[in-house]
Amino acid sequence: MYKVDLSPDPKEEAAIEARRNREKERQSRFFNVRTRVMGVDVKALNSQVEERKLREATEQSKEAAYGTYQEQYDLVAQMLEKEQAERTRRLAKKVQEFREQKQQLKNRREFDLWDPGRLWMEFPAHLGHSDPPCGPASLQCFAGEDLERATCLKMQQEQFRYSLERQLQEQQQVKAEEKCADMLNDQLRLAVDMRAAQLAKLEESCRVAMMSAMANANKAQAAELAEQQRRERQREQEANLMEIQNQITSDLLTENPQVAQHPVAPHRVLPYCWKGMTPEQRAAIRKVQEVQRHEKEAQRQADKALDAEWESQALHLAQAAMELEEQERELCAEFRRGLGSFNQQLAKEQKAQQNYLNSIIYTNQPAAQYHLQFNTSSR
Repeated sequence: MYKVDLSPDPKEEAAIEARRNREKERQSRFFNVRTRVMGVDVKALNSQVEERKLREATEQSKEAAYGTYQEQYDLVAQMLEKEQAERTRRLAKKVQEFREQKQQLKNRREFDLWDPGRLWMEFPAHLGHSDPPCGPASLQCFAGEDLERATCLKMQQEQFRYSLERQLQEQQQVKAEEKCADMLNDQLRLAVDMRAAQLAKLEESCRVAMMSAMANANKAQAAELAEQQRRERQREQEANLMEIQNQITSDLLTENPQVAQHPVAPHRVLPYCWKGMTPEQRAAIRKVQEVQRHEKEAQRQADKALDAEWESQALHLAQAAMELEEQERELCAEFRRGLGSFNQQLAKEQKAQQNYLNSIIYTNQPAAQYHLQFNTSSR
């Protein structure tokens, strides 16, 4: 059976890493402006098709091996089921034969309890000394007399011997059946072990075949990768030589400033051929920068003077605000002093008025006769 829960194979990891490297090389080749070609990369597409075919072939081989293992396991399971059914049938047949031979109805101890002819034997035709109906009055059965003791003892011994023999036979039969079952189990285990060994050998051969096929595929991929790397190196060397030749024969390495002039618009330059500014251009730029610096310094001085003017105005405003606050505090204090004196004067007047009412107006207090007379008149 194909084991999917194992750790990844190092060769598979190497193959995956090789594919990643090829993809990186392909991307670098696509994004290289020197060797990039607009269109479809036929070699890369062919390599992808080959990889897909190899992957499909590997998956088909794995599925075929899995199907083979499954068929073999199904055959083994069917064989084991057949053996189990056959053993069960033989055991049931032996049990039935034993019941028919050794467990007959007449040989059971309980046969007399449910014998259909037992009622006919309760009252036999003849009478004997051991008959229950014969009591002491019949003068045929006396106390202490047992005429059939020897017969009873013999029958008990025969019955005990028969029971003992039957138990011995049952024990021997059980031992024989256990021995037969152990032998069948041993044979079954031996067959299962042999089949497992065969399946393991077959699985090992399949694994070796898969590993050899994978090794061959890896070798082919390694050879193809080596060939691609060789072609890439050769193409890169040719591109480098061509680039060196172009640099040597072109105006790129020269110091001629006329190369950078545009053929149609003389006031424009070619950026990929520009060699820098001339001394006159640099001097003009420095002159403009010096003028800008002087203007910036004048602007800075003007801003500084304006800031000083704003600071002086803010200082004057702060002093005026402090003077107004001081005047406000003095006015509030004067108002509080006037209000206090007015309250004192008003308190003195109220006190004199109260004294006048208490000492002059409310001097005569009404008596109880006045209240009684007032109540009688109101009724």
